[in-house]
Amino acid sequence: MSTINGQLFKQMLESGANHLTNKFPEIDALNVFPVPDGDTGTNMSLTFNAGVKEALACQSEDVCDIAKVLSKGLLMGARGNSGVITSQIFRGLAQGVEDMKTINGFQLANALVNGSRVAYKAVMRPVEGTILTVIREAADYTYAFASQTSDVTCSAVMDKMVEEAIQSLKRTPELLPVLKEVGVVDSGGAGLVTILQGFQSALKGEIIAKQEKSNSVESAGADMESEEFGYCTEFIVRLDEANIASFEETVLRDALAEIGNSIVCVQDEDIVKVHVHTLTPGVALNLGQKYGEFVKLKIENMQEQHENIMMNITKENVKTETKDKPKSKYAIITVAAGEGLKEMFEELRADYVISGGQTMNPSTEDFVEAIKQANAEHIFLLPNNSNIVLAAQQAADVMEDHHVHVIPSKTIPQGLCACIMFNPDVDFEMNLTEMSDAISLVKTGQVTYAIKDTMFEGMEIKAGDYMGIMEKDIVVSTKDKMEATKTLIQQLIDDDSEIVTLIYGEGVSDEEAENLTQFVEETYNVEVELTNGKQPVYSYIIGVE
Repeated sequence: MSTINGQLFKQMLESGANHLTNKFPEIDALNVFPVPDGDTGTNMSLTFNAGVKEALACQSEDVCDIAKVLSKGLLMGARGNSGVITSQIFRGLAQGVEDMKTINGFQLANALVNGSRVAYKAVMRPVEGTILTVIREAADYTYAFASQTSDVTCSAVMDKMVEEAIQSLKRTPELLPVLKEVGVVDSGGAGLVTILQGFQSALKGEIIAKQEKSNSVESAGADMESEEFGYCTEFIVRLDEANIASFEETVLRDALAEIGNSIVCVQDEDIVKVHVHTLTPGVALNLGQKYGEFVKLKIENMQEQHENIMMNITKENVKTETKDKPKSKYAIITVAAGEGLKEMFEELRADYVISGGQTMNPSTEDFVEAIKQANAEHIFLLPNNSNIVLAAQQAADVMEDHHVHVIPSKTIPQGLCACIMFNPDVDFEMNLTEMSDAISLVKTGQVTYAIKDTMFEGMEIKAGDYMGIMEKDIVVSTKDKMEATKTLIQQLIDDDSEIVTLIYGEGVSDEEAENLTQFVEETYNVEVELTNGKQPVYSYIIGVE
């Protein structure tokens, strides 16, 4: 194919989006950290589908117009760092084809290089061995090829782009030692290769179709008609006597994999805790009930959460969101999952709490909508997760007519400390300084489940282990939750520590949390604050000041 017109460009986008939708579980599985998280494949798929949906609806047949609409859709739908970087790649591509109704091979190669450059500029500290490396090396290689080839076709350019992207992806473990240790390639780079392969297939006249669901992990949840998939289903089962000895986590996990994604299945004596994202929550419950009686269960419609801006806004708030709402001096927008955490932030003057975090990264649009509704002279964004910072920063850039500042909190305790330091009676610069400094004054620990067997920095981790994570380091992995938590606390507390905040989540009893509090008070000379955050994924979130 020598040139690309608008119709063909749309076919390429559709093929790339479908290929990514079909493959996102495989890309999720490449994640290095063995914790339940937003997942690279999921984030990239949700991001890219959001942009392609807008692009396919574009009435223009000019490549430049379609690319511009695509860029805007990706920008607003971007989730997680991988999603934001993907949006920036195609923002650069859109800039590279500006005013072009059709594009030839050399123009395509040039646009891809521009996508690489724009993506790099969007990241403050680019890390090699990631999606950034893959787009840069592949685009530069392809541009050199196109520059030396007369009348180069678009098909030839995309063939070279895919060829080098695959080779670059294979080299990522040599650039990032953690990838080499775990034995995987970079997940973001794999997502990019998947999109490019979809483009390549369309240029050959073979548009990749979205796969129907089948009984396999690869296709679980692949038929996302909306931009979220299904229901977040969680339950705790107490095993009956007949199943205590014979129960195997892998059997239930494999059965759940046939109907869903983002699976956690962990046994603790006679209790089994399950978390799954599925389009058929009833089937998931039936699978669990075969083993015993439910102790607790919860089903949440994730699409409905997204359509409500994922912000848990009360009816009273909504009534006040009119054009007549008086403009306030300050507003704080923060991110947290769990009613207890939401209440903690609200008590510390947070105006909006976007529901999200490790298992569901909010999009740029979620932040944008919150900014619009805040109606304040100065707005502080607290993402509280390292994988959400870029989306928050992108939202601040989009809302350039508002005075928005992102305080790059990467954990819940950091966000809480920043809120504590906020003072509505002092000027903006003072608040910015105090809140920004506060996030460096707290150490964070978290206890969660391992979702797969792996090696991480020399530590052997088994699926179902409780892991104690200090900042970004896994310091302990064991079958015993309390052992993991106490070991983590020992790492966090030193002679200078004064306050320990224990936030316990779903699946932790009040009695267990109080016993832990007693242990800390009797062992260390610190003040302990205990709160039920009701957060998913993390049994405990611990802040030490």
